[in-house]
Amino acid sequence: MRQHEANSSHVQSTSWESQWFERRLPRVQSRDGDHRSPYQRDKARVLHSAAFRRLQAKTQVLGVGLSDFYRTRLTHSLEAAQIGTGINAQLTGKYPELATLLCMDDSLIETLCLAHDIGHPPFGHGGEVALHYMMHQHGGFEGNGQTFRIITKLEPYTADHGMNLSRRSVLGLVKYPNFIDTLSQNITYPTRPTTLRQVKASEWHPPKGLFRCDENLFEWLLAPLSQNDRDRFMSFKEKTGQAAKTRFKSFDCSIMELADDIAYGIHDLEDSIVMGMVNYADFISDVAEPLISLDIPGISEKALPLAEKLFSAQHHERKNAIGALVNAFITAIEIKQVEGFAHPLLAYNARLSEAHSQALHLFKGFVFNKVIRRPDVQMLEYKGQLVVMELFEAFSSDPERLLPENTQARWRAAQKDDNGMRVIADYISGMTDEFAARLYGTLFVPKRGTTQDTMSL
Repeated sequence: MRQHEANSSHVQSTSWESQWFERRLPRVQSRDGDHRSPYQRDKARVLHSAAFRRLQAKTQVLGVGLSDFYRTRLTHSLEAAQIGTGINAQLTGKYPELATLLCMDDSLIETLCLAHDIGHPPFGHGGEVALHYMMHQHGGFEGNGQTFRIITKLEPYTADHGMNLSRRSVLGLVKYPNFIDTLSQNITYPTRPTTLRQVKASEWHPPKGLFRCDENLFEWLLAPLSQNDRDRFMSFKEKTGQAAKTRFKSFDCSIMELADDIAYGIHDLEDSIVMGMVNYADFISDVAEPLISLDIPGISEKALPLAEKLFSAQHHERKNAIGALVNAFITAIEIKQVEGFAHPLLAYNARLSEAHSQALHLFKGFVFNKVIRRPDVQMLEYKGQLVVMELFEAFSSDPERLLPENTQARWRAAQKDDNGMRVIADYISGMTDEFAARLYGTLFVPKRGTTQDTMSL
């Protein structure tokens, strides 16, 4: 580890935190005059990465290219980062002693929020289902697991260690701390259909976890923890016939996840209103009236006036309502102790009260049911699902013929461990929506495509 980083005045250090500044690939030499903290460096590495830039052309809720107004994965991540620092600031004010104990840091939370979606494939959930279907006999695929893989291995900031982020930043990005093969032991998948067009997304939801091929990276990450903390951190709840779900996440991850949920439930609602995809009457019956019944101070009594502003023809009134809702959720977040852990990063989580959590669930459910589940949106998702599956089928049929040269080299190296399919999943998941669609046309549409269209990512 770089001594310069460990002694940085920007980070309030405790006896345990120096272990979490460490990177898998230590820097031998510090740049002259660089006084940034480890987390400020991590934020820069995320912002300047190709994986982060590609978020500008990846689907958030609605398909990229349908409008210049609504959010992409990139703008969603920027908004989540702003919300995350707001959460961090208010918790630092509420709990100054815990803030000192936990060494809370704005740049760390920004790093996590900016990076949390970089593993998501093109075409949103449709692309994720497609890759899991094609990979389910080769370790599976899941967006959060791919994020871990990008930051620790794939992003070419270093030769073999990805972005080479500090250990604490990596821990904060692990939302589901166990492996897909372990979490999927109770799943009974249906018989594979005769054609890719018959694959039902509802039958191929990926378990949320990490890839077994990245186990050594996860072991490095958890090295500072006691065996009891490791075992408890990786514990999960089993469900008959369904994927098991992990039970815990780190303190930093809990802040990032709340910021993500608020951005999705509140900011993404704005897109659906402006695009005319939801109406006032449905919002009143599905969100405002249930909010009133929850009797939450600061929200319930304002539910109807806020609804009026959200659906106002005046843009500034809608913005004012969005800001008020975001503020209401941020200021309701508390730090709660998590029983059974010794390490501070696992022994505390940021949480909403039960009532506020139910309220946020109403907003998220409204976006999901009224926008994401719409047939026209599902048709776009289905089309993206087919594009990804057919690209995967083509590349896996003859990798040394069709993959770009640099990806071929990775595929050949991975074949030594029978892990070539993972390299194909890496390649396709890194594509933007537009790149994947253009490549599909190059491969499958007569008289379409040029050699320029097949350039590697």
